[in-house]
Amino acid sequence: MTIQPDIIISSLDLERLEALLGSFSAFNTLSKFNLEEELERATVVDSRHVPENVVSMNSTVQLSLSSSEAPFYVTLVYPKDVREDGSTLSILSPIGTALLGMKQGDEIYWPNPGGKNIKVRIENILYQPERSGDYHR
Repeated sequence: MTIQPDIIISSLDLERLEALLGSFSAFNTLSKFNLEEELERATVVDSRHVPENVVSMNSTVQLSLSSSEAPFYVTLVYPKDVREDGSTLSILSPIGTALLGMKQGDEIYWPNPGGKNIKVRIENILYQPERSGDYHR
């Protein structure tokens, strides 16, 4: 059994993600299930009380991967905001769902396409909407 880190999400993110879940079609059942599980175990706080070191929706984070020496930068977004240049990560992707609510310094192990686990660490949160007072993003 893998121990999952505690996660914190804002009430505004919860509201928007629940609306997203309500729009799912039958072919998205695994993504829906994974996101629902994360939301159910999250501690929900008012948007003004999200700690500065927590990944929220639209946060830009610096990640390190055990399989690479180069840092990786990505913004966690809603599906409609995904860019093809690789700078964004959908909340509906397995790793996107896993990052939501995690804190700077948290690590998770994630299977790569070859099936081997790689360590993903949140090194820094470069931008967090709540920290910047951007509650209507």
